[in-house]
Amino acid sequence: MKIGLLFDLDGTLLDTLEDLMDATNYALRQFGFPERSEAEIRSFVGNGARNLILQAMGVAEDDSRIDTVLAVYKQYYDAHCQIKTAPYPGIIEALEELKDYPMAVVSNKPHSAVTVLAKQYFGDIYARGEKADCPRKPAPHMVLRTMQELGIEKCVYVGDSEVD
Repeated sequence: MKIGLLFDLDGTLLDTLEDLMDATNYALRQFGFPERSEAEIRSFVGNGARNLILQAMGVAEDDSRIDTVLAVYKQYYDAHCQIKTAPYPGIIEALEELKDYPMAVVSNKPHSAVTVLAKQYFGDIYARGEKADCPRKPAPHMVLRTMQELGIEKCVYVGDSEVD
């Protein structure tokens, strides 16, 4: 039986908080919302970009501006996701030690950013981010699709939050 290792990205493999904060605050400023602190951003991440922006805006879920602010956030983050982001100490070496196992990154971060960051820091590792065709974690779909893509029957999923 083939067993694989799946990893969350933000807060598990990479310290992305400052780039997330910069992108969020950039988008908020464009629409006159107050900026958020690092502690606030840390508490908002984990449930996808839309949820991050919703909480950062501090508005009701049906607010018509959310998708507009989210689009600005995504555009900025895609262009600036590699400015302050870095692997946690020892991560590269740990993944090298585990190279005999099929591995993947599975994240609620937008797919475009996940693939760019995974490629930059981890080479050809399989990477899956949030896309419209697959519900994000904690729903099992992203993990199950990744397992199918890797051809594995069981996996260990390593993450840093209750969403994982």
